[in-house]
Amino acid sequence: MPDPRDQSTKTRLAPRRCCGTMGYHLDQLEKTPGYRQTLGALEDVSQRRMRDLKTFAEADDAKPVTIPVVVHILYRINAENISDEQVKSQIAVLNEDFGATNADRTSIPPVWAGLHVDTGIRFALASKDPEGQPTDGIVRVKTKKKVFGSTNQMKFSATGGSDAWSTDAYLNIWVCTLGEGLLGYAQFPNGVPDTDGVVILNTAFGRGGSAVAPFDLGRTTTHEVGHWLNLHHIWGDTQDCTGSDNVDDTPPQQYPNRQKPTFPKISCGNGPNGDMFMNYMDYVDDAAMYMFTRGQALRMRTALEEARPAFLATEVA
Repeated sequence: MPDPRDQSTKTRLAPRRCCGTMGYHLDQLEKTPGYRQTLGALEDVSQRRMRDLKTFAEADDAKPVTIPVVVHILYRINAENISDEQVKSQIAVLNEDFGATNADRTSIPPVWAGLHVDTGIRFALASKDPEGQPTDGIVRVKTKKKVFGSTNQMKFSATGGSDAWSTDAYLNIWVCTLGEGLLGYAQFPNGVPDTDGVVILNTAFGRGGSAVAPFDLGRTTTHEVGHWLNLHHIWGDTQDCTGSDNVDDTPPQQYPNRQKPTFPKISCGNGPNGDMFMNYMDYVDDAAMYMFTRGQALRMRTALEEARPAFLATEVA
């Protein structure tokens, strides 16, 4: 007989977007030796390239990079064991969003339409595992844990999770039931290798199917992979207009936006166009976010070249 204390995964869905990346990131800055320094060096390179307008054209012309992905599905009940089709739908969303082929790009306000570019980054489920054996890129692990938090337990078999595949050869994505009201969190470049990757709530992963509105279009993973590639939240994680995402072509913004704002949404004296709330790095619903900018694309390519270079040198595993 089912445990009456059990909750459907759907009832655990956060009512508003909540990303745990920055809290996790600040913790890692304090605990990981050398992490602050290596990230600072990466920031210096990113800002130098941002000032070099020629690099924007080079980024546009660069050959697309395809990143091998392994998806670790952690489930205790059948409803948490999402289908292969759901996983494949998420890979499709990533390729649309990072390739600027998403159908809803037509909703970008004309003032910013010219900033929406193909990032040159693609994703594919791994076809070979770390031992070189054929794989579908999906790992399924039955766990006894009802819920995971932001302390990386899902990333280790010893704590009810699944051990990462080599993080310099694969983008590891853990899909599980998350607590703390989180939709997901990610690790910025140059962190601890064994925990590198992205974590996504199982009811916010993929498009349609078992994903639950308003986070049912796969954009939580787009947002978190943006962090994995060194993008910050577009408002800069302050509340007083002093914050910055360190990207030149995104406007200043005071707060995260929620749900489905109406353009223009003005803050921080950024009129007449206001906040770029439709950016993947804001907190709006999935249906209201549909763009990266040219500057964000450059920043992500810089993160690959400087902090994750193995992905540039290898074929899809």
